[in-house]
Amino acid sequence: MGQSEIVSKFEAGKAIILSAGQGRRLSPLTDSRPKCLIELSGMSVLHWQLLHLHQAGVHEAVVVTGFGAEAVDAEVARLSLPGMRVRTLYNPFFGLTDNLATCWLAREEMRESFLLLNGDTLFEPAVASRLLAAPPADITLAIDRKDAYDADDMKVLTDGHRLLSIGKTIPAFDAESIGFLRFSPAGAAEFVAGVESALRGPEGLKRWYLSVIDELARAGRNVATASIQGLDWAEMDFPADVARNLALTEAWSRMKVAV
Repeated sequence: MGQSEIVSKFEAGKAIILSAGQGRRLSPLTDSRPKCLIELSGMSVLHWQLLHLHQAGVHEAVVVTGFGAEAVDAEVARLSLPGMRVRTLYNPFFGLTDNLATCWLAREEMRESFLLLNGDTLFEPAVASRLLAAPPADITLAIDRKDAYDADDMKVLTDGHRLLSIGKTIPAFDAESIGFLRFSPAGAAEFVAGVESALRGPEGLKRWYLSVIDELARAGRNVATASIQGLDWAEMDFPADVARNLALTEAWSRMKVAV
């Protein structure tokens, strides 16, 4: 067993998956189901996420639901991942808010170290293991680097391993967030306090949770980055993403059968 695997099993605990949104940009695939239930190579996006978290040593997952909550509940109930407890938490305000408010709803789940990931982030198990094995920090953001970035990328600016800023429209950047973070207990407390403070503002209900990470980083808090460059991951945002993600999960399926 490699060092990263040992660290991931030691530090792994809870993962919180933000899956409350509908994903309208993927219509008609999401007209009657949330995008976390889109099927790729015989498994839903959520199933792929939970399977790969499980393989990285995570033993508990909380899936925050909203649109199509009953279908997500049914998917969770049918899955079998020995040693991993999976439960759902319903956000009744999913149609009125962005994901900052979803994090506020889940704040009681953030009283210890945990992983936080978007409900549309696909990743190979090594991505989770690398994030878990990153050097200690209050908050650690998984990032990737590429030759060019588009308007929809969540861009980040770094200084070594330190995060300086994050946002889709920041003027200077050198990487992108993949929508996957690790929090220590201290980082969790800072994040929850930041979320609660942000929601008091006039635009709080329409803010992204990463805007709080940006504020913490700009304030000089201990927010680090962990590069997952060279590992496979993808987002599920637009219809054009489906074919690429099918190819990715087909490769994962072949690896799963080979094992």
